[in-house]
Amino acid sequence: MPTLQGKTLFITGASRGIGREIALRAARDGANVVIAAKTAEPDPRLPGTIHATAREVEATGGKALPLVLDVRDEAQVQQAVAQAVERFGGLDILVNNASAIHPHGVLETPLKRYDLMMDINVRGSFACAQACLPHLLRSGEGRILTLSPPLNMNPKWFGAFPAYLVSKYGMSLLALGIAEEFRGQGIASSTLWPRTLIATAALNVAAPEAAERARVPAIMAGAAHWILTRPVAQANGRSYVDEDALREAGVTDFAPYLATPGVEPELDYFIDR
Repeated sequence: MPTLQGKTLFITGASRGIGREIALRAARDGANVVIAAKTAEPDPRLPGTIHATAREVEATGGKALPLVLDVRDEAQVQQAVAQAVERFGGLDILVNNASAIHPHGVLETPLKRYDLMMDINVRGSFACAQACLPHLLRSGEGRILTLSPPLNMNPKWFGAFPAYLVSKYGMSLLALGIAEEFRGQGIASSTLWPRTLIATAALNVAAPEAAERARVPAIMAGAAHWILTRPVAQANGRSYVDEDALREAGVTDFAPYLATPGVEPELDYFIDR
């Protein structure tokens, strides 16, 4: 089976949640993982820091480099990528996971929240891709996996929370644009989105009742691992949903991924029944 052994991953927002799970799944293969996130000191509301995740990566069998990174800061992004390349000799995979959310209507979205989503979700993904691409091209099998939704044109989603939609669809458009610009150059750029809610620490804090109707982050890590080990030409330009990706990989039993056994998970944003 294809593995990520010896590959170097640069994962944003990897101190907790889905980013952490993707890091740990790669570590099981013996990968090098750059844990790039803002949280260096414990937050009483949200467990997880770059250092805690790095220790887990090392204990799981990988090599880790924890780096404090605010993806809104171009200088920090450039410096973090340079440190990663210096430590591991190159980069093979970028996972654009860092994201901000404010799922409300236009009148309930202050401009500072709009700016935050656009700066982290779209600009941050662009800045990380721009900094990593020269190294990914040298890799020969470079990957960019962006955690953003398929471009669902159902008007229902357009009117639900336009600002958040613009930021997440912007991430997807960027990923698909990179896929086309660098097609045939040894780069695979694709997106991944959960079919259902994912029981992250943030969801547990914000809406614990919703977290009961969710799946655990391991389902996204399993899907990401499968995508990142596909041949470049097969993965490039594709918009994956976690369950569909795992079905392609041969998975048929999704019960182990339930946050609450026996409870049907709720569909995520931008996913129609």
